[in-house]
Formats: sequence, structure tokens, C-alpha cells
Amino acid sequence: MKRSPIGWILLASIITITCPLKAQQKEAQKKQFLNQLIQRMTLEEKIGQLNLLTSDMDVTGPFMKPGYKKDIEAGLCGSIFNAYTPQYTRQLQEMAMKTRLKIPLLFGYDVIHGHKTIFPIPLGEACTWDMALLEKSARIAAQEASADGLHWTYSPMVDIARDPRWGRVAEGVGEDTWYGVQVAKAKVKGYQGTDLSAKDAVLACVKHFALYGAIEAGRDYNTVDMSRRRMFQDYLPPYKAAIDAGVATVMTSFNEIDGIPATGNKWLLTDLLRKQWGFKGFVVTDYTSITEMINHGVVKDEHDAGALALNAGVDMDMQAGIYASQLKTLVQEKKVTVQQINDAVYHVLAAKYDLGLFKDPYRNCDTALARQVIMSPAHLQAAREIAQRSIVLLKNEAQLLPLKKQGTIALIGPLANSQRDMIGNWSAAGDGSKAVSLLQGIKNKAGNNVRVLYAQGAHYTSDTGLLKKALQKARLDAQDTANSAQLLAEAVTLAQQADVVVMALGESQGMTGEAASRSNISIPENQQQLLKAIRATGKPVVLVLSNGRPLTLEWEDANVPAILETWFLGTEAGNAIADVLFGDYNPSGKITMTFPRNTGQIPIYYAHRTTGRPLNPDNKYTSKYLDVSNEPLYPFGYGLSYTTFSYGAVQLSKQQISAAAPLQVSVAVSNTGNYDGEEVVQLYIRDKVGSVTRPVKELKGFKKIMLKKGENTTVTFTITVDDLKFYDKDMNWKYEPGDFTVFVGPNSRDAKGTDFTLN
Repeated sequence: MKRSPIGWILLASIITITCPLKAQQKEAQKKQFLNQLIQRMTLEEKIGQLNLLTSDMDVTGPFMKPGYKKDIEAGLCGSIFNAYTPQYTRQLQEMAMKTRLKIPLLFGYDVIHGHKTIFPIPLGEACTWDMALLEKSARIAAQEASADGLHWTYSPMVDIARDPRWGRVAEGVGEDTWYGVQVAKAKVKGYQGTDLSAKDAVLACVKHFALYGAIEAGRDYNTVDMSRRRMFQDYLPPYKAAIDAGVATVMTSFNEIDGIPATGNKWLLTDLLRKQWGFKGFVVTDYTSITEMINHGVVKDEHDAGALALNAGVDMDMQAGIYASQLKTLVQEKKVTVQQINDAVYHVLAAKYDLGLFKDPYRNCDTALARQVIMSPAHLQAAREIAQRSIVLLKNEAQLLPLKKQGTIALIGPLANSQRDMIGNWSAAGDGSKAVSLLQGIKNKAGNNVRVLYAQGAHYTSDTGLLKKALQKARLDAQDTANSAQLLAEAVTLAQQADVVVMALGESQGMTGEAASRSNISIPENQQQLLKAIRATGKPVVLVLSNGRPLTLEWEDANVPAILETWFLGTEAGNAIADVLFGDYNPSGKITMTFPRNTGQIPIYYAHRTTGRPLNPDNKYTSKYLDVSNEPLYPFGYGLSYTTFSYGAVQLSKQQISAAAPLQVSVAVSNTGNYDGEEVVQLYIRDKVGSVTRPVKELKGFKKIMLKKGENTTVTFTITVDDLKFYDKDMNWKYEPGDFTVFVGPNSRDAKGTDFTLN
């Protein structure tokens, strides 16, 4: 039956009216259910819901509380982390179901870059510049985690970071605010899906709120101090994007903000997060951070720490046990109120309700589903594809790459045959024994016409003290370093037999990540010695880097003909690297964090402000170093391909625009090389004059295109006044009329520019 146009309009109107009504009814039902439940709870039971404890299945912090199961049985623990598998979570959930009110447990875990199928570390994955892929990896992680008994992941980390000495840069997506906003939205959507009650959805947790990536000296758990303008302009937007995307939970950071630790900062957690940004979910601390406010010096004991945290707006205490031990007394002393506790409990219970745990507390305890979903062929294939696209070609002199599938290849280095390192740090439930090493990947790919030789060549480092700190349990004792000369000699002999040498060097997975800051971010000295010895043989050398941060690579860049940045790529790492080495995939990755020439340049990032004395090589009294260029080794957005791309002049639809008329920016891009390839075309803007100083460039858009060899296309961007807004001298978010430059190019350094005016 055909409907008239009016009929369709009426039907659409009914749907539009009905859907909000249904949503309102569901929200009202939830509110009624939870409020009635809270009225039935004792104060002790309420406090229990705010108590998050780690199980003994895994430990990811300084200590754990013995006897946590007794707390579950007594109704004094509402959530557990570091517990997974359908069998184990069911066992713990059954304990909760025997309590008086049968409130289900919430199970959380660090599912940072995959659960069992491990994807590239977030800093590596960000180099894909592909939001659909980033969302896809989060979706797969959620599917596997939920099938393995979990409800909640402590991800995404969206801390903007501009100091690669900080080990946790591996867990974020780099230095750029605008790009961080896009990733935050994609990850939240991937983890949570469109309906939290779906069996394959998990709660996302944006972290670390806030500003954690700006810690001084790049030293983990250290101090942060910055102006409100820098907070709002450069560091807060990715967190806000996650909130706007509907993220269910927020984790506090270890650092202080305006002299007050984030975990006790009411301006941050109540005034900004809830009142200004409208966050409705629950706030959880990081591991024992309520207790750690004593060390900060803002409270004298656990009693005061508990009061400060709850009054600030913290809903859930991770592992410290402060709420469990102090809140009842604090209520009696009228330092906190029962209503504050009720509000926090509501936030926690609402998350459990949204997940559907009150209807089915065992919804994620299906062993058959786990066997079907976890590390499925489709998931492994996705991991391989995302790993391929995370690899960045930093150098390719004389087109040494891709390698030919013939002759003799020597594979040398401590990271050549290490499965555990391939899955990287914060791989949590990942199984290194199921990862594909680089050696295995090359053997899988090379075929019968290639002879593959392998030698370790060196240990990760000759510094056994560093090794023990990095790996907790050292693989190398001091006396074992005696064989270093022998390893080196064996490697040189092997290299002399080869047509080309692939060097697998960098960091062990334990040399980066949380609690793994380094003051020297070069390749360890003994690995450099190995590289120099192999280079001295005269054989062509391809350097394959495995690492969790930008490294200082001045010698390597000057002396090694080909360099591949592969990060820690996950379960399918070896296969993905081999795909790129042999040209079955043409690398397209672009770095999202600047590589400095040396540590003296740090912090270094492309979107810096200009100064009153900008660089002038002919004038000593300008902003520069005496001993090194101001320029980084590899700029933000940089990455090569086996083919080459040329860019035409930047074309504008008009030279003057107004608030009502967007600007069209176009550029012709041609594939001028011998391979089909992908290119990330990047758009940057500079505001020439503002009421406050503005960055020399800001990323405002990108498009990833595929061009066959010889093919060309025109890439078009649209700029509106929203792209030109910033926090002005009065901290208003607005645009200002004036002159701008728009740049388009392959990276932040090599982009071509032209000017326009906003009237």
C-alpha cells in the first residue's frame, strides 16, 4: 500500500515523538528501581558499592587486599577488577548473589589494545589515521572481553603527551589535541556500541582525568602545572569529546591540578565534569590514589583523604579501601553526608542497570560464547590488517625496501624472535606464546627461494639494573653479560653470508609503558654497537624498530638506508611486518608524535607558539640551540611510502570568507611512483594574529586516499568558523576576524600554504 507524502510525514512525526517518550519512560523506570533499592540498603552496603578491589588473578598495582572474597560475601565490595574468564567471574558473582540484596558485581579489567587478540599499542594504532579501524579494534576488544566475563575496560587513555620520556605515551595517541578528539569518540563508540545492554558491550573509561600527559620531566606519577588556557585549549578537549560521546565512566589521574590532586579536586570532578560538561556516569580513582593524597601533602591521614575524595566527586575507590574504612565515621562526624554517598551509589548502580546485570548477573559467563569469539580467525585477520597500517616507513634510501623474495636474509637482534615483546605493554590477558614473532613472520612470508638466517646479536641492554627494573624479573644476570662479545661476533659472521640484513632492535616491552619512564630514549648502547658492527660489513641494512615511544635516532637516520617503525604490533606482529618488508602491503602509517633529534629538545611538538624572537640562523639572540637544529628528526604526521606522491598548489574557493560561508580548500595529489599506495592528506591552519598567541600550525582535518600508480585526484576540505575558534583573552570560546594561512601536505613540516581572510 502506497502512503501519501502527508502520511509519511505523520508517521515520521509519530516515531519522533514516541522514541523520546520511550527513552524517558525507561529512564524513569531505572530511577524508580534504583532509588527504591538504595532506600533498602544499609550504610555499610552502600559504602560497599563504592569499594573496588582487585582479585588475586592478576595484580596491576603496588599491592592487593587479602580476603577480598570475604568482602564480596559480606556485601562490602561492589566491583572487582583483574578477574576474568566466564568460570571465575561466575564463581565471584555467585558469592554476590548470596548477599542480602543480591546486587551484582561489576568486573573491570585493563583491556587497553585488545583482550586476547592483541592489536598494536595505541600510539602505534593511531598511526593508521583511520577512525573506522580504531573503532573496529575497540569493538573486537569489547566482544572478546564481554565473552570472557568482563563488563568494563579502563580505556581509552586520551592524555595529550609531548614528552616521549614518559613511558605511558605508548598507551595514548600522541601530541595533537584535534586528533585526540577524533580517537576518543571512535574508541568510546567501539567499546560501548549503541546499547550498553547488548551482550558484547562494555563500559568504557576515559582516563586519566586530567592532564596526566603533561607531567614534569616525563617522569611517571609526577607533578603537572599549567594555565587554565592551556588546559582548555590543548589538554581537556579529548576528555570532553569522550564525555560527549557518552562514555560511561571516568578515571582520575595521579597528578595534581592547581595544587590539588585530581582525586580530591572538586573543581575538576564536580564543577567542570558534572556541572559544566554534564557527565552522568561514575568516577573511579586510579589504583590507590585516594591514599596517595597523603604523600601529596594535602591531607594528613586516610580519614581526611576519604573526605576530600568524596566531597570532590569521586564515586568509586579503586583498591585503597579508604571508603570502606572511613566513610561511616565521616558520616557520623558530618564531614560527608549520606546524600553524597547515595548519589555516588546511584551512579555506580546505574551503570550496572544499563548493562542489564540486574536482569541477568551472569550475562557474561558463557563459556561456549567465549570459545567461539576469542581469537577467532576474523579477529586475527583484523589484527593483522590494523598492524600493517600502523607501521611507519621512516627512511628508504635507494628503494632498498621492499625486499625481494629471493637470496639470503640475515635477521639479527634481540627483538627478532621474541613473541612476548610483540604484544607490548598493557597487553594484560594477551598470551605472548600465541603471538607471531618477526622471525616466524618472515619465514611464513619469504617462501622457498629465500634462505633466512637468524642471530640474537645482543641482549636488550647491557645495563642489568635497567633490565631488572624494566622486566621485574630479569632475563639476564650480571654474569650473563660475558657472552655479549660472542653474540656480536656470531651476528657479524652471519651478516657476511647474507644479501641483506634485517636488524630487529629497540626496546623490550617492559622498557616502556606505566612506571617505565626513561631519561635516555635512544636505542640501548649495546644494540647500537651491534648495529654499527653490522653496518660496517657493507651489507644493506634494514632497521626494524620495536618500541613504545619515539626514539632519538640521529645516527641511525644518517647511516642506515632503510628504517621501519613497527611499535609493538600485537598478536599478528610478525606477519604484518613481513607483509610490509616484502611489499605485500605498502606502508601508509604516519606518526602522531614528534621524534626529537635528542632528549635536549624535549618537550617537542609541532603546534608550538611563536616567540618575540623566533629562530633566525643569522642572529644569535633568537630562540635556538647552539648545538642542534630546532627541527625534529621526524615531524608530526610524517611517514613515507614505497611510492611517491606529489602535491599541487593549494586552491581556495575564495580569498575572503564570513561566518555564514564555509571555505573550500582543494589540492591535487598524484601518485608519481611505481606502486599503488595510500596517502594521508593533512590540513593545518595558522591564525596569524589573535588576542592571545596562537600555534604556528594546528591540524584541522585529514583524508586518507588510495591512488594507483600514475593516478591523481583532487582532495577537498571544508573549513568553517568552528575550525577557527579558540579561547580568547577572556577565556571565551570564539573566532576572531583576521588573516589565516591554510596548509595542506603529507606532514606538518612539508605542507604547502596559502592565505585567506575571515571578515
